[in-house]
Amino acid sequence: MNYLACFSKARILLSSGAMIAAACAAYAQSDVFTGHNDVARTGQNLQEAILTPAQVNSSYFGLVHNVHVDGKVDAQPLYISELGISTGLHNVLYIATEHDSVYAINADSGAIYWRKTMLPSGETPSDDRGCAQVSPEIGITATPVIDRTAGPHGRIYVVAMSKDASGKYYHRIHALDLITGAEELNGPVTVQATYPGTGDGSSDGTVTFDPARFKERPGLLLVNGTIYTSWGSHCDIRPYGGWMMAYDQQTLKQTAVLDFTPNGSQAAPWNAGAGPAADGSGSVYISLGNGTFDSALTTTGFPDQADYGNSLVKLALNGSTLQILDYWTMYNSDAESSRDTDLGSGGLMLLPDEVDSTGKTRHLSVAAGKDGNLYVADRDKMGHYDATNDGTIYQQLSGVLPGGVWSSPAYFNGHVYYGPTGGSLLSFPIASAKLGNSPQSTSVSFVYPGATPSVSAYGENNGIVWAVENTSPAVLHAFDANNLSTELYNSNQAASSRDHFGIGNKFMTPTIANGKVFVATIDSVAIFGFLSHSAPPLADGDYEVINLKSKLRVEDPGSSGASGIPVDLSPSTGRSNQLWFVSYNGRGFYTIQNLSSHLFLTDPNSSTTPGESLEQATPNDEDDQLWSLTPSGSGFVVKSKSTGFVFDDPELSNDQGAHIGLSPANGSINQTWAIQ
Repeated sequence: MNYLACFSKARILLSSGAMIAAACAAYAQSDVFTGHNDVARTGQNLQEAILTPAQVNSSYFGLVHNVHVDGKVDAQPLYISELGISTGLHNVLYIATEHDSVYAINADSGAIYWRKTMLPSGETPSDDRGCAQVSPEIGITATPVIDRTAGPHGRIYVVAMSKDASGKYYHRIHALDLITGAEELNGPVTVQATYPGTGDGSSDGTVTFDPARFKERPGLLLVNGTIYTSWGSHCDIRPYGGWMMAYDQQTLKQTAVLDFTPNGSQAAPWNAGAGPAADGSGSVYISLGNGTFDSALTTTGFPDQADYGNSLVKLALNGSTLQILDYWTMYNSDAESSRDTDLGSGGLMLLPDEVDSTGKTRHLSVAAGKDGNLYVADRDKMGHYDATNDGTIYQQLSGVLPGGVWSSPAYFNGHVYYGPTGGSLLSFPIASAKLGNSPQSTSVSFVYPGATPSVSAYGENNGIVWAVENTSPAVLHAFDANNLSTELYNSNQAASSRDHFGIGNKFMTPTIANGKVFVATIDSVAIFGFLSHSAPPLADGDYEVINLKSKLRVEDPGSSGASGIPVDLSPSTGRSNQLWFVSYNGRGFYTIQNLSSHLFLTDPNSSTTPGESLEQATPNDEDDQLWSLTPSGSGFVVKSKSTGFVFDDPELSNDQGAHIGLSPANGSINQTWAIQ
């Protein structure tokens, strides 16, 4: 049974006042198996049927649990639905800490199923290496990645840092069973690497990876059976370079290594904890930190010493080699690097395919760093390097991110969301494959390091942008995705500090799934959801509306898309003109919108004449497009707010094309409708 179907089966529970989340706990709608939801790093969950703008407010929504753990949580919590753990199916949250622990907890109750330490006997988490970026200890910094099809129960892959009693440092890759936490694949595997070059950390033409100088900062990437790890430095303390390493997910064997500055220095990716992105072909994209860039180019336009500091890079695994396929860097790359104005302070995100003004499909990515510019690269032709200007890049919005970016963007429904430091969340619209030159809407301001937003929505509807403020106490915010100036909720609104959940932390990316929002702190993960209030009779979603007497479906006749015409009844066709998006407004009523025409069911002219035909019309924000749903037997009575008349098949017709009337309620089966 899918998630939406559970609401149809759970109607009796819901009508008696049970919460949606409780009724459907065994039918959660989506997994969050990687940082920012997907390998494009868009941060969006488009299957969220429970959280809606109408209901996310401090009267109904708030802190329901706060699960304390043994260290700082810098990694984004990951979520797996309907996992057979303990007794029955449960939604499970996986939490990694800087104390080198991994937890599996019940995502609905907060109960801990297991905790496993990644520390071998005699070792401790790393000290902070004299750098306050990750402090006071370094254990698991990067967001892990999950493959629920791997092994007998699924696996979570984790990179952990530690040191032994003699002061020697280690990084190890672990593969843990999702249900038991047991180590698999004869792990863990110690991270070691060398690369040909004469740059920082080299000897006799070979650069050696020194685990004491690195931490796995960007999240892990899993694509096509390969785990990609990316390595940031400790506060730019040289010698160091920028590394990426590939591992086989079935064996944990290292398959390839790349040094982004083999004959120079630095260029280690930070990306505010965001993982590298990947496209459908398996190509990998990452933005690099300040470091050596070779302004002398080969005949094909690549740096002649293979040093890519301060660049956007596209690469792919080719056998046992990580091969750089394309890149772009700004004309003043050296000057920006010398000022520590690196591009790699923010994460890179891939956009869905966009069609430009000439009809050409564009494959784009966005990235931003400390210089306050927003860069849009064409992934098919990134632009390389021009010593005189930045005209080689597809689009550059100069200075639109004041304060610079120490965070990652999100995407939803034709908009890109950025949270620069010390400024507002910004929503940039996309039209004809170009970002708008200025934000369409803005939110309240966020202190350093800004915010990495996440988005929940149901398809293109009910979009909510979630972001966390790095303050003490931390603040969870929810904004209308269509207008960021409309704040739906924040965790300071409720009286008596009801929703305060802990001290802020700069690595805070909200995870949203199954009506819950999960936020990490310096020593816990907070769980936000609906409080103990009665739920509406039906969750938002796409449904057929079926007359229980005739078994015919309500449809937009002929997929006309015409406003003001009566809708009719028809046998099932499976087409979108028989599907309706039913959305609760939080005040006892629903709107009902056709998926094909995008028009709304309407009581025409709020008529008080029984038998008037039900119509579809453009949205008007009036009572004649609001409907209440009252459970009746195995269906609902659908009543107009404006007149009190209900949907009716007045002729008890079984004929295709019969119009639906609006009549006083009489309790008959022809006025009862299955919504499923």
